[in-house]
Amino acid sequence: MNGLRNFVDKIKPTFEKGGKLGFLHSTFDAFETFLFVPNTVTRRGAHVRDCVDLKRVMIMVVLSLVPAMLFGIWNVGYQHKLAFGLTDWGFWNIVLYGLVKVLPLYIVSYLVGLGIEFVSAQIQGHEVNEGYLVSGMLIPLIVPVDVPLWMLAIAVAFAVIIGKEVFGGTGMNIWNPALLTRAFLFFSYPSKMSGETVWTGGVERFVNEGVAFQAGNGLVDGFSGATPLADPTLANLEPRLWDMIIGTIPGSVGETSVIAILLGAFLLLWTGVASWKIMVSSVLGGLAIGYLGYAVGATDLPGYYQLVMGGFLFGTVFMATDPVTSAQTECGKWIYGFLVGALAVTVRIWNPGYPEGMMLAILLMNTFAPLIDHYVIEGSIKRRAKKVKIA
Repeated sequence: MNGLRNFVDKIKPTFEKGGKLGFLHSTFDAFETFLFVPNTVTRRGAHVRDCVDLKRVMIMVVLSLVPAMLFGIWNVGYQHKLAFGLTDWGFWNIVLYGLVKVLPLYIVSYLVGLGIEFVSAQIQGHEVNEGYLVSGMLIPLIVPVDVPLWMLAIAVAFAVIIGKEVFGGTGMNIWNPALLTRAFLFFSYPSKMSGETVWTGGVERFVNEGVAFQAGNGLVDGFSGATPLADPTLANLEPRLWDMIIGTIPGSVGETSVIAILLGAFLLLWTGVASWKIMVSSVLGGLAIGYLGYAVGATDLPGYYQLVMGGFLFGTVFMATDPVTSAQTECGKWIYGFLVGALAVTVRIWNPGYPEGMMLAILLMNTFAPLIDHYVIEGSIKRRAKKVKIA
């Protein structure tokens, strides 16, 4: 490590302003601060002295996503094995297949997203923002594994440029970039982002009048497995409840396993990176509307099923808690989170054309988060003013 530090220090003057490669200062700084804690220190005044900076916080979020990513890789291969009855496939066959399908999504996500971040930083002469470390990790986990890579590249470029850079980069964006990527894909290429079926890779098997078209007949080129949201009835989902909790069901790469998501949630809460208020209130909002729909007969599913279906829990843990796009006030976090969960389940139950509502719920509440904070602050000021008058 000392050798690497010495090498970086040796070439650093070349990338400083006035150096031969000074125009690449932002790029060099990004790599240096990724490898080492910045060596700048405060000289006077009261400051928080800590080794934790934005990169370290973002890395913690990335680590929290690792369980969902690893399980997703395995599940992609597992769903392929089930689809084609590959009884001779062992654990490593499953993992290798899943890795081959998922790895290109990450390559495209980071190459396109980070490429735009670096170019933008160089043009503006700013430091490279760290926020895309998380967005790049999230995007492959919330899309179907067989989404065409060129579509993913366009969606990532749109999300980073229009949803982030035009607002000033990390910390200034209004909407969650990962969700903007998914929204772009959903509205631009709906056939590849259907809420009812999600690609699991390989050869597609259609069942038509009792006949399944298998691999090798030259008629089809992918497999599409029905997710729980395709037929959200108690008769269909009750036997699959434990499968949904474990995650051995078709779905977007990282959204299927409740256990893997909860492991990530524990790390985020233990380190204080994410707000427990938003997580708890989102779950309460989902349960409230879920049981309301159950009580009025709009669905025969008890409310707790809404938490383990689709992307509800993944969105609650990893995207609704985004500190940039969520509410900032403590009371506002309760309101924001509750409305995210409530709106997501409302869309699921009462909108037959769109069986999943978490994406739209979070994006909508991202839009209204500043308004929620505004009224929370205004209300607090008025209450304090009344107390001053009474005193």
